[in-house]
Amino acid sequence: MSDQTTISTVDQTFNGNRKLIRPSLVGRMLRRGNVRHEEPLSNAALQENHHPGESSHAEAFYFQKQIQQKTEMVVVLEDGERLDGQIEWYDRGVIKLCTTSRQRVLIYKSSVKYIYKASEVPTSTLL
Repeated sequence: MSDQTTISTVDQTFNGNRKLIRPSLVGRMLRRGNVRHEEPLSNAALQENHHPGESSHAEAFYFQKQIQQKTEMVVVLEDGERLDGQIEWYDRGVIKLCTTSRQRVLIYKSSVKYIYKASEVPTSTLL
C-alpha cells in the first residue's frame, strides 16, 4: 500500500502544464556553417569554403600515375635541397619518397618547391 501512495504523490507533482522547447535547427546550422546556398536558375548547391586545390583531382591523378609507373622523380625543397627517387605513396600533407640510395623519406608538401620527372629537364635555371 505504501507503493501506491508514492506513485500517486509522484503523479500529482507532474500534473501541471509543461512547455515543449525545441531548438531551432536553422540557428544550429548557421552557427556550424553547414548551410548550402542554391543558385536560383540551376538549383546547384554551392559550397562557401571551396578551396580551388581541393576541387580538382589532378594532383591525386598525377601522383597515382607516377606511383604505378614507378617513375623516377626529382623533388626540390624550399631550401634548395634536391631529392631523387620514386614516390611510394602520398596523402593530404605528406609524400613518401624512396630515394635512389633506397632510403625512405617523408616530405611535407608544404616544404616542396616543385616536383618533376627525372627524365625531363626543368625549364627554369634556378636550380
